[in-house]
Amino acid sequence: MSVIKFGPAGLGPVDEAISNLEKIHKLGLKACEISFTYGPYIKKKEDALKIGKIAKKLGIYLSIHASYFVNLNSKEEEKIDNSKKRILKCCEVGHLLGAKRVIFHPGFYSGMEPTEASIKIKESILEMQKVIKKNKWDVELCPEVMGKINVFGSIDEIRDLVEETGCSFCIDIAHILARYKEYKFSEIKKAFPQKKWHVHFSGIEYGEKGERKHLVTPLEEWKKVFKFLKELNKDVVLICESPDNINDSVSGLRIWQDYSD
Repeated sequence: MSVIKFGPAGLGPVDEAISNLEKIHKLGLKACEISFTYGPYIKKKEDALKIGKIAKKLGIYLSIHASYFVNLNSKEEEKIDNSKKRILKCCEVGHLLGAKRVIFHPGFYSGMEPTEASIKIKESILEMQKVIKKNKWDVELCPEVMGKINVFGSIDEIRDLVEETGCSFCIDIAHILARYKEYKFSEIKKAFPQKKWHVHFSGIEYGEKGERKHLVTPLEEWKKVFKFLKELNKDVVLICESPDNINDSVSGLRIWQDYSD
């Protein structure tokens, strides 16, 4: 049976980070994804080191979600270069925090064929991995399975990036539901045989073009996902991206505890 660390997407501002980590810990949560939506807001090295030290002491697994202003398949090379710089800055700060995974949205198709887009995104990941290795940052790049059909990031596309670059990955199960109109559990299992999984989940509203917005997770949706995860043998970090992410994470934890007894 899988072992799951639950936690919210979002830590809050720097001056509240320590108290928020303590709150998360008291609630029984063991993970937290720091959202650098507009870029890394933890600017000072001493702040990053202090936050990381407290998180380690409390047994909270940290990860980073990189800026949303990223497109590794733009038709403009300047935008690709800026995207790589944004992701790498998150890697630098993530290393100071002790956050092992940097999750990012790979990019758009930008009017290209999916295979062409895949080649360009793969090249960027390989280039960033060289920088990470050179700087000895202890982080993994994790392209995310995406929820809109016009955005690069299908199950197969992320699988191929992992196989061809050796990067890690983020399985957003809510995005999969929005993109495919079903959970595709068998495809997920086949595509990602790795022992360690980084997972996002929440309720989600979607239409013909895929994801619209994240929602609080209904009980029945938690149960569907837990039935799938229980049958596996994975080490899972499960980040809840619902609008009420802390309370929803606690709900997920309690349901999982009952479900897995």
